[in-house]
Amino acid sequence: MRPDDKREAAITNTVQRQQQIQDEVAKADAAAPERNNNAMQAGARDYPVPPFEKTHQNKPGTEASLSPETMYDAPFYKGSGKLAGKVALITGGDSGIGRSVAILMAREGADIAISYLDEDRDAKTTQDAIIKEGQKCLLLRGDVRETDFCNEAVETTVSELGGLDVLVNNAAFQVHTREIEDLSDLHFDETIRTNLHGYFQMARAAIPHMKNGSAIVNTGSTTGISGNWQLLDYSMSKGGIHAFTRALGSNLIDRGIRVNAVAPGPVWSPLNPSDRPAGEVETFGANTPMKRPAQPEELAPAYVFLASSHCSSYITGEILPVIGGY
Repeated sequence: MRPDDKREAAITNTVQRQQQIQDEVAKADAAAPERNNNAMQAGARDYPVPPFEKTHQNKPGTEASLSPETMYDAPFYKGSGKLAGKVALITGGDSGIGRSVAILMAREGADIAISYLDEDRDAKTTQDAIIKEGQKCLLLRGDVRETDFCNEAVETTVSELGGLDVLVNNAAFQVHTREIEDLSDLHFDETIRTNLHGYFQMARAAIPHMKNGSAIVNTGSTTGISGNWQLLDYSMSKGGIHAFTRALGSNLIDRGIRVNAVAPGPVWSPLNPSDRPAGEVETFGANTPMKRPAQPEELAPAYVFLASSHCSSYITGEILPVIGGY
């Protein structure tokens, strides 16, 4: 057979082979059952799915009046002493992710201090839940934008609870704007001072009291990874938190203090109903691959994992996305 004939024969065989594969896939597609388009439920219990009640809250938002109620107590999560004898300070610990983290860390044996702005009822609910776990809980009312409050919160925690082993920077401010021209200096500064200054100032105050084996866990966001067109300032602040996490993790290696971040996707908490119009809250989280927002108790174990040297002693400077699928 001439070389040209061999080449043509090879081309013909390739075309036939590709058409055979195409036919096989077409038959398989035709026989395949319809995909389940329901929201994914892979946890110990089922979680609420959009559409939600059309609701909006005034800032800073309260968990006590949120509907549906958040699921934060993780009743099937069993503690095993991962944080026994430790002291954790959690900013924004009155509600949402912060509340659930506080409860699970208490279940793992830590005494807890939580800072919050003015949501006294939410903070008391969290405190009661921590005491129910058999641990102490200190409530610290104040604004993480203020250096004096951050210093005072750390000093009070160390004085009343006997030390500080885990810092969870979680307090945040978020309000959307559709156009950059509508993002005022007041709005921008509020976001940056709360989300960046607050994290830095709390860490700076805490680190002198922390020892080898201590941990800092920051709350980042999927917006800090991919951005959000309506959250320019918030996305910027969360990207900054991710960079701060990596830099501080390297900075503290010689002290044996690990620094990591959890980057949540949409989570059902007071943060978003106090940000979005009621109509957008109705479909909150529906666009994730899992077709629903996370509940706080689905995020909290990631914080325990990163805080516990039993689980993550070789992890520092990392960002852990928990975003309901890519």
